[in-house]
Amino acid sequence: MPARPASNGPAGEREQRSAAEPRSREREVGPVSDAAFFVDSWDPSYGASFEASASGPATPSSAQVDADVELPAVDWRAIGVRADVRAPDVVLLVDGVRRIDASIWTAEADGGSFPGLAASYAAGVVRCDLGRGAAQLAGTQVGRGLFTASPSAQDVVAGAIRYPVHRVGGTGELAKLPAAVQGPLTALEVAVSDAARVDGDLLVVDGPLRSRRQLPRTLGYIKTQHSQYLDARLTAVVTSLASGQRSPVFRLGTAWGGWSWYLRLPVAVGAPWAGIVRVECSADLPVEAAIDLADLSLVTLPRFASTPYKDPRAPQNLIPIAGLERRLRALLGDSRLLHRALTTAARVGR
Repeated sequence: MPARPASNGPAGEREQRSAAEPRSREREVGPVSDAAFFVDSWDPSYGASFEASASGPATPSSAQVDADVELPAVDWRAIGVRADVRAPDVVLLVDGVRRIDASIWTAEADGGSFPGLAASYAAGVVRCDLGRGAAQLAGTQVGRGLFTASPSAQDVVAGAIRYPVHRVGGTGELAKLPAAVQGPLTALEVAVSDAARVDGDLLVVDGPLRSRRQLPRTLGYIKTQHSQYLDARLTAVVTSLASGQRSPVFRLGTAWGGWSWYLRLPVAVGAPWAGIVRVECSADLPVEAAIDLADLSLVTLPRFASTPYKDPRAPQNLIPIAGLERRLRALLGDSRLLHRALTTAARVGR
C-alpha cells in the first residue's frame, strides 16, 4: 500500500511541527531542585520526629547548656557501646494517656460561669525480662476528673462513672485546662511504676522526667525533638551519629533540666534527625552516674526500636510503649458513651 501523503492543510502542519519539535512536557520532567532532601520516616499525621520552629531548625533554645561534662565541647564525638556495659535483666517502661471526654460550663449562683473539662487518663507499666526474652503488662490504673476553677463545682456522676473535682488555680481559662490533667496523670504513672519495681531494674519514662526526677535508675525518653539545645557544631555531631551511637552527656539549665544526651536508634539512612531521641536523667545524680546511665541506655533502648511497617512513628515509638498505649486507650472506655452519659447527667442536674 503506498504511503499516505502528508496533508498540506493545517492538520498536516501540526503533524510536521509535532514531529520536528520535542514535547515540552516531556522535556521538562526532572528534578525540581538541586538541593538534597529526605523524607521523614514518621507518618505525617503524627507530625515530624523533629519539629523545628518557624525560624528554622537552627534556632537555638534559650536554655543554658553545659557541654563540657563527659568530654570537652571542643572534643565532642560519637560514642559507641562500651565492651564492659551489660543491659539490665529487667526494664520497666511506663507511659500514660489522656483524653477529654467533654467540655463543660458551670452555672454559678451569681450568674457567672466557669469552663471545665471532664477528662479520663490512664497509666501503665510493661515489664520486660531481657534474660527470658519476655514482656508482660505489670500494672495499669485509670483515673478521671472534672477540671475547673469553679468554686461551686462538685463531683459529677455519669452512670457508673465518677469524675471527682480537681479545682485549678487562676481564672481557669479553657485553653489552659488540658495542662491541669498532666499532674494527676504523672502521679498515676509514679504509682504504677513504684508497684512494679525490683532491685537492679531500669525504669524508662515516655517523655521528660519533670517531677519524676526523684525516682532511682530512671530515664526520661523524649522521642520528638521540639528544640535544638546545642550550637551548630555540636548539633552536627548529633546528626552524624550512626545507629547505636550516642552523643556525650551534657547538662541542661532549664527549670526541669538535668543530665541529657542524644542517641540514634536503628534506622535506615534518611533525614539528619531520623531515629534520634533525647534521653535524660536526674540532675541530682553525680556526673559519673549520669554517664553510666547513658552507656546503659545505649545497650538497652535500641533493642525496643519499632519498624516502619509496624508503627507509623518508627523507630522512636518503642514497641512496648506502642502496645501499652493501645491497651491504655481501650481502658479509657468508649468516648461516645461517656459523652452521652455526661450530657444526661448535666440534664438531670439542672
